Amino acid sequence: MDNTNNEMTSIEVGDIITGTVVKVEEKQVFVDIGYKVEGIVPISELANLHVEQASDVVKEEEEMTLKVTKVEDDEVILSKKAVDADKAWEDLQEKYDQGTVFETEIKEIVKGGLVVDVGLRGFIPASLVETYFVEDFSDYKDKVLKVKVVDLNKEQNRVILSHRAVVEEENDQRKQELLETIEEGQVLEGVVQRLTNFGAFVDLGGVDGLVHISQLAHEHVDKASDVVSEGDTIEVEVLSIDRDSERISLSRKKVIPGPWENISEKISPGDILDGVVKRLVNFGAFVELLPGVEGLVHVSQIANRHIGTPEEVLEVNETVKVKVLSVDEDEERISLSIKEIADDEEAEEVKQYEKNEDQSSFQFGDIIGDKLNKYK
Repeated sequence: MDNTNNEMTSIEVGDIITGTVVKVEEKQVFVDIGYKVEGIVPISELANLHVEQASDVVKEEEEMTLKVTKVEDDEVILSKKAVDADKAWEDLQEKYDQGTVFETEIKEIVKGGLVVDVGLRGFIPASLVETYFVEDFSDYKDKVLKVKVVDLNKEQNRVILSHRAVVEEENDQRKQELLETIEEGQVLEGVVQRLTNFGAFVDLGGVDGLVHISQLAHEHVDKASDVVSEGDTIEVEVLSIDRDSERISLSRKKVIPGPWENISEKISPGDILDGVVKRLVNFGAFVELLPGVEGLVHVSQIANRHIGTPEEVLEVNETVKVKVLSVDEDEERISLSIKEIADDEEAEEVKQYEKNEDQSSFQFGDIIGDKLNKYK
């Protein structure tokens, strides 16, 4: 029964009544309920969570809706917690049935999870807080989280909530939106999530794409970790999308400068460079000068004598000195010579020899001249 603050002659356990707070003590509250005695609300019946002192949650002259829990001639015990609980069960049942997402504040950190006040004592188990493992929940005190009810049992007074389920739903929604809007050829920014022996998975903002190891760099890559690390933010180009299987193929190689870009600023005709013989073919040898940049030493430029095949002089993986003859950035071609280095060295030796010869003749003439002068 509800009263309207007229004098009540009888009162029973289970009645819902309205009263006005007349006195607040540390551990209990006295309420005028229009009965022959004032009603008492023990501190334990003021709220679902622990309350230090009654004045923290209630003030004098405040109007309260309460449930009668005990009636004796000289004492009526009331509960605000029970009224809140009845309303909360209805509200939570509706939220549970409709899958409603709502916000709640974390009131306590306990072993195994977080406690919230949802008109009842609600519990978020540690495994349902985030999509990832959280070692220390101390920062969650007083934090507001979006949650949904995942288990409700009035008989066992169990209210289980999940923040993780909300995050997963939001992630799924973002994933679907991204899968619908993403296009081949699009350049996106993503975060490297994990590395495998065949490439790197990149989070594009709710959905992962794979950068195959062959698409990580222009040069050959043995291990993905040689090029990127987990947590790196990188630009990638979308190669292909399979929306049914939610697979996205990406390329990092396509959005980074190629090894031949601005090569003429790095390598010029006349340069003498060290290179590594990568391949031998019947018309010459391909020598790597920079990662991903090879030049050709034509068979006629390998030695200053006639040779039948490059194998007569060179071996694969051998380091050689080469002279740059020409650079064509557009065609990605560099002509090299080993022979010219030898020819240049030979010419220098001849020049030095002739210089030494000139000096020797001059010195000999001086000596002879001095001797002849003595006889004059």
